[in-house]
Amino acid sequence: MQKEIIVIIGGPGTGKSSIIDSLVAKGYCCYPEISREVTLEAQQRGIEQLFLEDPLLFSQMLLDGRVKQYNNAQNEAHTIVFIDRGIPDVVAYLDYIGDSYPDHFDLACRENNYTKIFILPPWEEIYQSDSERYENFEQAKTIYKHLIETYQKYGYNLIEVPKDSVDNRILYILDKI
Repeated sequence: MQKEIIVIIGGPGTGKSSIIDSLVAKGYCCYPEISREVTLEAQQRGIEQLFLEDPLLFSQMLLDGRVKQYNNAQNEAHTIVFIDRGIPDVVAYLDYIGDSYPDHFDLACRENNYTKIFILPPWEEIYQSDSERYENFEQAKTIYKHLIETYQKYGYNLIEVPKDSVDNRILYILDKI
């Protein structure tokens, strides 16, 4: 059977982590979002918001981490691997803030291809900000548009997951695999 590397994307606060956590609880192989890890690591070094202070460094660290996740997923014993955010997310966020980036960012998006992309739409009722999520809901909607444009630019057909309970969203995703 062919390896399925499936990415769950969406703007901030759309329920990605809840879905990933539930998939893990159901026994699926899942890789978590790494931007919180990068942000917390920088905060421990005294940089409050690395993405705001040095977006390119932050993005390079994310790119490196997401390429590593992709390579690890390729080598998993599991036939299905879910990943919370993919490599093109890095480019989408840089486009969102209007920053340019080196060609190797684009190359990484073109060289590392995912099987399916599920996108979670903005959902104000569940949106919450916290110490690592600095965007407000309006910004989250704009990021969502950048994610759609970026993934489509790299040839992906996005599957939108309806707003529903976590269990129903997971059933929807599993039904589409």
